[in-house]
Amino acid sequence: MISTNEYTFGVFSIRINWLILACVLLTILAFGRLGLWQLDRAAEKVNAQQIMENESKSSAEPIESIPNGHLNRANPELQNRHVALVGEYLNDKTILLLGQFHQTQIGYGVVTPFRLSANGQIVLVSRGWTSAVNKPGQTIRTAPVEGPVSVTAQLYVPSAGWKPRESEIDASQWPIFMRDLELDIVSQLLGEDIWPFEVRLTADQDGALARHWPAVSADVDQNLSYALQWFCLSLIVVFASLLASSNLWALLKGPERGA
Repeated sequence: MISTNEYTFGVFSIRINWLILACVLLTILAFGRLGLWQLDRAAEKVNAQQIMENESKSSAEPIESIPNGHLNRANPELQNRHVALVGEYLNDKTILLLGQFHQTQIGYGVVTPFRLSANGQIVLVSRGWTSAVNKPGQTIRTAPVEGPVSVTAQLYVPSAGWKPRESEIDASQWPIFMRDLELDIVSQLLGEDIWPFEVRLTADQDGALARHWPAVSADVDQNLSYALQWFCLSLIVVFASLLASSNLWALLKGPERGA
């Protein structure tokens, strides 16, 4: 029969049953390993997304070549897909998104419609971030680009449950201000149909501003959440075991009043 030994270190004392200790350690190691496995899965997703991004940059396809049947939110291949656009910016129809942050500074997200040369369709191009200007007489920097250009961009597909915040829009003058990019509203203001997804310029393209979004958007939130849960369970087992086998709780409570 495995005995229980008691050890004292100053005011702290603990009883150790070696069989129970072995079980506790195995449980802690198992929970910790599961947490590390979830972190590994998250890293694999990011690496895979990065590889896909690097491969796509060298083979961006014309945006108009994507079949209409593929343009739906249920198609996971659309997210971060690189596309090539040839045409002109409609600089006088720029949209400014409110409350956008870059390196802890608040400013605007700059979205400029882009008319494709191939079919005349309009694509909303997120060009990046510009600082908020509050000084009288100064205009917001949108860095217009004149004339025909050829650029590459990434498709951005919002999550299935995402809903844009409604905006009070003054359509009497441009640029217009919106809280979130509402494609249907912009389509109404422009008076014509637009491409069904926003695209985000890749670095060093004509019209690109400070990129305030991640270059790779891998879905790792669930893996990180599970990893945190497993690590928390490990800590719970550690503290529960200490409280059950030692005088730690009594030490934490301190001397009883009137004792």
